[in-house]
Amino acid sequence: MGLTTYYIFASLDGFVAAEDNGLDWLYELEPADRDFSEFLKGIGAFAMGSSSYESVLRDSGLLEHPERWLEGHRGRPAWVFSSRELPAIPGADITFVHGDVRPVHAAMVAAAGDKDVFIAGGGGLAARFAVAGLLDRMVVGVVPAVLTAGKALFPSVLTSADLRLENVERVGQVAYLTYAFTRSRG
Repeated sequence: MGLTTYYIFASLDGFVAAEDNGLDWLYELEPADRDFSEFLKGIGAFAMGSSSYESVLRDSGLLEHPERWLEGHRGRPAWVFSSRELPAIPGADITFVHGDVRPVHAAMVAAAGDKDVFIAGGGGLAARFAVAGLLDRMVVGVVPAVLTAGKALFPSVLTSADLRLENVERVGQVAYLTYAFTRSRG
């Protein structure tokens, strides 16, 4: 069984999206600075929340160009947590779910095989996985932007007793911080 990782980009002041769920501040970076294709090679399944899904749909035009999703995620099933109806990307392996993260995590782990599971966002969803004791690590790409308000990186209390710094890497303008969760939050 692989690891379950919350991998996200955040502003210097700890936001993963602007108040309107916008990501313009992230797209201002050079694409190479925010490229996580190497990380995705080790991912067998992933989950995201409804706001993240809607941002990806909007920003990438996936309903009009579903091939963009398929190019990046063919053979990698996704679970989208939402309490409302959302449009499906034609041809994409996406399961819409709500409720307890534990049974969904079990399905994701089974689908991933020996690869890792990726929690793509947002922070509220990642916090639910952490509270259930299901997150192994968190990778935060800290972007040189200050938003002053927006969606929090992690809307739950974590202390140094919960996390251990494993790695720091600089890629262009982004500082990547990798933390291991040191104890079960469940």
